[in-house]
Amino acid sequence: MFKRLGAFFLDIGEVLVFAIGIFFFVYLLIMRPHKISGISMSPNYPDSEYLLTEKVSYYKNPPKRGDVVVFTPPVSSDDYIKRVVGLPGDNVSIKENHVYINNKLLKEDYLTSEVLTQGGSFLAGGQTYKVPDAEFFVMGDNRSHSYDSRSFGSIKKKVISGRAWIIYWPVSLAGMVETPNY
Repeated sequence: MFKRLGAFFLDIGEVLVFAIGIFFFVYLLIMRPHKISGISMSPNYPDSEYLLTEKVSYYKNPPKRGDVVVFTPPVSSDDYIKRVVGLPGDNVSIKENHVYINNKLLKEDYLTSEVLTQGGSFLAGGQTYKVPDAEFFVMGDNRSHSYDSRSFGSIKKKVISGRAWIIYWPVSLAGMVETPNY
């Protein structure tokens, strides 16, 4: 009787260790849940929305313009979520409340017509900034309420923890995160 009971608990322990191992493998290397805190990405990604970020695509490929990324900014230890606007080597400028990449107006169909893009303490309106190698210029979709690269500069690829992949809460907004075509 004790032998069977011991075997039962040993089996339970093996299953638990295996399940915990899979959880940590997935959490650390493949995907991770994130909660949107604040309105810097509204209305596309509202406050208190939950999404999964995937990490795999950035192991070999760099982020693309339009990707929504989660990263640790140079000014905080909290994760931020913003959209990649400028790629390495791009010249980013803000003129007449719009973003220009390499002197061409960036078509941002994901923004509402009321959104005006103004400069910040790092990149003021009318100035041009060349994004360094292996760095990315990021902005929130709600530009007047976003603390982003306009204020703290571009971010290094190594601080990007993942790409927004799937929205899972609230259920009414659930679905894949789309990347715009430029």
